[in-house]
Amino acid sequence: MSANGAEPVRVVLTTETYLPYVSGVTVSVDALARSLGARGHEVLVVAPRPAPGHQVEAVGSPGPEPRHAWLPSFQLRVAPQGYRVPWPLPWTDAMARAAAFRPDVVHAHSPFVTGLMARRLAASAGAPLVFTHHTRFAAYGHYLGPLAGPGVVLTDAYLAAFWRACAAIVAPSSDLGGEICERLPAGRRDRVHVIPTGVDVSGLRVIAPREGRPEVGWPAEAVVAVTLGRLAPEKSVDTVLDAVAMATASHPELRLQVVGGGPSEPALRRRADAPDLAGRVHLTGALPRPEALARVAGGDIFVFASRTETQGLVLAEALALGLPAAAVDGPGVRDSVRDGVDGVVVPAEPKATRVARLADTIGALVADADRRSDLALRAREGADRFSLARRAEEVEALYQHLAG
Repeated sequence: MSANGAEPVRVVLTTETYLPYVSGVTVSVDALARSLGARGHEVLVVAPRPAPGHQVEAVGSPGPEPRHAWLPSFQLRVAPQGYRVPWPLPWTDAMARAAAFRPDVVHAHSPFVTGLMARRLAASAGAPLVFTHHTRFAAYGHYLGPLAGPGVVLTDAYLAAFWRACAAIVAPSSDLGGEICERLPAGRRDRVHVIPTGVDVSGLRVIAPREGRPEVGWPAEAVVAVTLGRLAPEKSVDTVLDAVAMATASHPELRLQVVGGGPSEPALRRRADAPDLAGRVHLTGALPRPEALARVAGGDIFVFASRTETQGLVLAEALALGLPAAAVDGPGVRDSVRDGVDGVVVPAEPKATRVARLADTIGALVADADRRSDLALRAREGADRFSLARRAEEVEALYQHLAG
């Protein structure tokens, strides 16, 4: 029996990218698979095979390791190292294993190669197809260069067609859920379910903070802002650096630690070396997930400026670690940050003064240690709303409803 006393569900999860490459999507899929397993369900993950000599390693989510069926994969030249892409083959040994698994539910975490595999598997198994919309694909159009415009239009049309085959569409934030509903016919909008990705709150609470001040020669009285994520144009990390530069004019004790790596890292390092930031910013580069989270835990304020997320999972993680957030308003932000309770949501518009508003917010938190402590306490106390168990229970209820 499952954790709620109902019959266990046999679930196939398909994903376009997976561990050991670490991203919001790969961590989300692993967390869901393990959480469902912990609740008594049988889970098979169909994913691209890791590169030769590499294997999946735990990234901190509790629960039993799921079974895997590996798809033939390759390293796409323009993709980050370790990001394996499945070959677009019509059928593979992995999909044969998935069919033999006889799933009650097929849950796709990408609409493309593995999404089409999932759709075919669901149809042949007579199982409902669930799709979690993890990525705002239009936000990545700049990687297509001159093809960005038509690429976005074609992708949007393809997504609309893919949604029609789904018995349920999971949106990780209420903002995204509303956007999807607006693009669906009225009779299909009840297929959209807002279920944010959960985080391991208990595990995050026991992470030992890694103090960054001594390592980089910052004074003990420095107030350390921290941001975490992939360093790429769509994440707006440059906005964070510009805001910190502006805030340090009035608050010289402010420092910034940037945790993560990515294609924008060289440009951000050059920005950090500019006179208004020199000696005040430390870029860690890409780190293993446990160390990256320890670095966040060692900070005083979490700063977030991305406006291209479906949820912004790092916000939930930072709040669970006990950091008050200064976050530019955007998709999913208000689902995580309770404005004035455990952080401050900075209006995104008008764009021309966005950096100044974020700088003012950071500066106000730097100047008021008592307020930072109060926000941090309420962030820790309220983090159970992000728990994996709560989110897994919602997904479980959806599966059991669909499976009858």
